[in-house]
Amino acid sequence: MHGDGRAVKKGSVKKGSVPFTPFTSLIDSRYAARRLFITLLLMTLGSSSMYVVSVVLPVVQKEFGVSRADASLPYTLMMLGFGLGGMAMGKLADRMGVHVALWIGAVGVGGGFVVAGFASSIWLFALAHGLLLGLFGSSSTFAPLLADTSLWWNKRRGIAVAVCASGNYLAGAIWPPIAQRGVELLGWRETYMWMGVVCGLGMAALSFLMRRRPPLLAAAVPGGAPSLASERPFGLSISQAQTLLCVAGVACCVAMAMPQVHIVAYCTDLGFGAARGAEMLSLMLACGIVSRLISGMVCDRIGGLRTLVLGSVLQGVALLMFLPFDGLASLYVISAMFGLFQGGIVPSYAIIVREYFPAKEAGARVGTVIMATMVGMALGGWMSGKVFDLTGSYQAAFVNGVVWNALNLAIVLGLLWRVRGNSRAGL
Repeated sequence: MHGDGRAVKKGSVKKGSVPFTPFTSLIDSRYAARRLFITLLLMTLGSSSMYVVSVVLPVVQKEFGVSRADASLPYTLMMLGFGLGGMAMGKLADRMGVHVALWIGAVGVGGGFVVAGFASSIWLFALAHGLLLGLFGSSSTFAPLLADTSLWWNKRRGIAVAVCASGNYLAGAIWPPIAQRGVELLGWRETYMWMGVVCGLGMAALSFLMRRRPPLLAAAVPGGAPSLASERPFGLSISQAQTLLCVAGVACCVAMAMPQVHIVAYCTDLGFGAARGAEMLSLMLACGIVSRLISGMVCDRIGGLRTLVLGSVLQGVALLMFLPFDGLASLYVISAMFGLFQGGIVPSYAIIVREYFPAKEAGARVGTVIMATMVGMALGGWMSGKVFDLTGSYQAAFVNGVVWNALNLAIVLGLLWRVRGNSRAGL
């Protein structure tokens, strides 16, 4: 019996596939669905710091008396820590199980918020984000959970990974308004401390429900979606393919970081206020949830690589729209468009790795690519602030994002061209 209730005929398992066992029957099962819901909650709690720091950026800059670029440093360090930690946590999850990574993450998130709340300087505030909230905290709830989810689903892998990744944007939709309200009522320090208690304890409790290890070689289960995984992804060596995906990840996320990191500050500079910027960020990321779910369904039909091409094109269009329009109503509309257009980009990398790379290395490979995307977010967040400091406006920063997005599109189109060429050649 398959996980979805279909009977397996005797002798239907082809030579070279994984024999049917009660363990592999958990793939695409009700248990996998329950686990996916828990994963969504963990992602929502663990990703909170990625978006709250953007909300407090203006008040932190004012309190510590620093430049916009220096005020962006906590976000930059957190993204770098997030990326490096994701690679390490992915390897740890491959060896010991994702629950071990989540236990570490719960301590990192809870402790990071509290330490940042007590920070006496921008440097201590930044280190709390980079080391605790990034390296040991939120990193445990992205790459490891994406890889883990891909191993529990086969026929519906795309939508399952999209649901998992949507927790990251769900955090972006939920936490910025809460944090902004907390800043207004309690101050940013007390808000950070309360978030540490809620998110840290919540992650710790949920992680105990994630102790079961994923089925092995899920892609080989009879009746599942075909896998293109091989030792030569895209007709390249594994190291070459990994490098190209990492460069593409950096490029797309330098572009992605501009609106996500600076929309609150951008609205403040335009005279609309931080509250309007927080609403736009929340709207952007809420639309990103819809985008990720739609992209997941598209991914199940056309594959991760083509889905990434589509997302890259649409993200470039949305970035261009920020250049001529800066009115309040138009910024709300463009923020929604940006969320709808780019939400499926990062999860597509996890699907591409699962489709083209060996399944036994899923955690480490996904972690490496996600590390590259976080480097891009970190670089983009800092670079946009630096461009603002040099030019006095965000127009040049948006242009910078468009250029980086074009680099991403060129790389992904090149990989797609290689796949099509290998297919025509029968490789």
